[in-house]
Amino acid sequence: MEITAAMVRELREKTNAGMMDCKKALQETGGDMEKAVDLLRKKGLATAMKRAGKEASEGAVQAYIHAGGKIGVLVEVNCETDFAARSEDFQTFVKDVAMQIAATNPLGITREDVPQDVVERERAIFVEQAKESGKPDHIVEKMVEGRLRKFYEENVLMEQAFVKDPDKTIEDYLNELVAKTGERIVIRRFVRYQLGA
Repeated sequence: MEITAAMVRELREKTNAGMMDCKKALQETGGDMEKAVDLLRKKGLATAMKRAGKEASEGAVQAYIHAGGKIGVLVEVNCETDFAARSEDFQTFVKDVAMQIAATNPLGITREDVPQDVVERERAIFVEQAKESGKPDHIVEKMVEGRLRKFYEENVLMEQAFVKDPDKTIEDYLNELVAKTGERIVIRRFVRYQLGA
């Protein structure tokens, strides 16, 4: 199948990957757009894994004020070079992350950041709710695990659905940026302030 410029452009718009990467992905998948998207996502994740050991000491601190001055966020996002930190894609990502934090009020960046006592309290509540259903213990455990997974999806920044594009998580968005820049990118820390809270 012939790979047209229009196909490459469509794939590029869907994935934000480079032109040559899009063309190669379409060639490898015989022009199948969905398979090409999946292939590029896998490659982006592979790039992210390769970069994981690199030092990320450049980056940006972003302030975001929302709701007429009632919510404020400071977030630090790091990358490897000043060149990447100044790029429009990186700056947009940092702003989007700050806005995400303002909108969703996550408990932490990763699961490990959520205090263990909070997780245990939630688990205990989920166990009680599941037992009230009268289901057998092995089903109760599956119900609890499902509810905990949902709790993490709602309260852990990296697992949350991106508010501007709910089809992807913040981790997916970060991995796309890693694939595009070729650098390790880390959401280092954040503080969220809410008036009166």
